[in-house]
Amino acid sequence: MELRELTYISVLVRIVLAIVVGGIIGMERGMKNRPAGLRTYMLVCVGSCLIMMTNQYITQITGNGDPTRLGAQVVSGIGFLGAGTIIVTRHNQIKGLTTAAGLWSAAGVGLALGIGFYEAALFAGLSIFMILTVLQRWDDKLRRNTKAAEIYLELSKDVSIGTFTRKLREMNLEIGNIQLEHDNALDQGVRGMVATFQAKKHMNHQALLDRIRTIDGVVYLEEL
Repeated sequence: MELRELTYISVLVRIVLAIVVGGIIGMERGMKNRPAGLRTYMLVCVGSCLIMMTNQYITQITGNGDPTRLGAQVVSGIGFLGAGTIIVTRHNQIKGLTTAAGLWSAAGVGLALGIGFYEAALFAGLSIFMILTVLQRWDDKLRRNTKAAEIYLELSKDVSIGTFTRKLREMNLEIGNIQLEHDNALDQGVRGMVATFQAKKHMNHQALLDRIRTIDGVVYLEEL
C-alpha cells in the first residue's frame, strides 16, 4: 500500500515506469519515422503522470478537492497534441491517426501510473505496444485484400475518362470518388486523378494494380 500513497519512493517508481512504458510505445512509432516518436511519447506519459500526482498531492495536503480534476483536463487537452500529428497529403490521404491515438493512450497510461494504478497501467501499456506492432501485420493484410483501393493514377490526355471507365467495366472493375489533380500534369501530356477502384470480389491490391496497368493510356499509378 505504500506505493499507492504519495511518498518519495512511489513518486520515483511512477515516474520511472512512465518513462519506460512511454518509451516502449514511442520506440515503435519512432522506428517507423512517425511524427511523434520516442521522446514525444515519454514526455506525454511522464507529463500525465506528474499532473495526476500533483492532483493527488493537492488532495492529500489540503484534505479536500477533486482528485480527478486535473486528470480530466489531460484527457481532453491531449487531443490538441494528437491533432498536430494528423496530416493530409497532396492526394487527400490522411496520415497520423494511429500516432494521435497512441499519444492519447499513452496519456491514459501516464494518468493511471500517476494515481498508483500500476496493474492497469502496465497491462494497458503492453496492450498498446502489441496493437501497434503485432496487429499491424493483420491490419495490413486486411487492407491489401479488400474490394476497394484508393489509387493515384496518371492517364494520357489522349484517352478520355469515359473511355477509361468503359474499359474498367469490361474488366469487372468500378471507379468512383474521382478527384482530378489541378497541377502541371496536363502540361506533361497526362491527366492526374485520385479515385477509388473497386472489384466485384475481394482481390489482392497488387493484382488489382496490375490489371489496371494493362489498360491503354495508363501512364502511372500507385496505391495511396
